[in-house]
Amino acid sequence: MNYMSEALKEAKKAYEIDEVPVGAVIIKDGKIIAKAHNLKEKKQLATAHAEILAIEKASKKMKNWRLEECELFVTLKPCKMCRQVIKEARIKHVYYGSEESIVNESTKENYTYIESGECSQILKDFFKKLREDKHN
Repeated sequence: MNYMSEALKEAKKAYEIDEVPVGAVIIKDGKIIAKAHNLKEKKQLATAHAEILAIEKASKKMKNWRLEECELFVTLKPCKMCRQVIKEARIKHVYYGSEESIVNESTKENYTYIESGECSQILKDFFKKLREDKHN
């Protein structure tokens, strides 16, 4: 299974509801245990990032906040807040599909960039649409 494509499906859900299109999936033993997409606007909550929502779902499913045997696939390089939550949840490894970020901060060695034109393109399309909507 291509986990990044599953994260991209989540990003597309966010795009469809005018959220910044970021999607995340958490894997344990080769199976998806949680999926989420950005919901900051819908929930009016600054912490409703895809990664955090996926971690909350995985923790609930595992009945444990420690996700040491889990991996996270996310369409955009996690922000500083999300990286801290990922660290606190003890997620084993993070794979991200786009580095389209306002802030380019270095990450720990347990992060792997998987170049994905689709992950970058959906973000570019979203912000282009947003600019066009503001001008109309």
